[in-house]
Amino acid sequence: MNRTELVAAVAAESGQSQSAVNGVIDAFFSVISKQVAEGTKVSIPGYLAVERTSRAARTGRNPQTGEAIEIAASNGVKLSAGSKLKAAVK
Repeated sequence: MNRTELVAAVAAESGQSQSAVNGVIDAFFSVISKQVAEGTKVSIPGYLAVERTSRAARTGRNPQTGEAIEIAASNGVKLSAGSKLKAAVK
């Protein structure tokens, strides 16, 4: 399911217009992005948890030359499925 199909499905389920649903989805992801960027964990109990993770600097190897390279520290994002989402998949 892509974004257009998601917007259409939510609009049909809720009885709202597709433009209203599209605005809500934009706002939803905007808020999640801002909160995770600030380091705040966003949790929707039973469905989803999103948090920022840190990766330490480390030494790696260039696979073509075998030369050791330094990989800088960085941040990533961790998504965790909640119990209701996991149960829906069974």
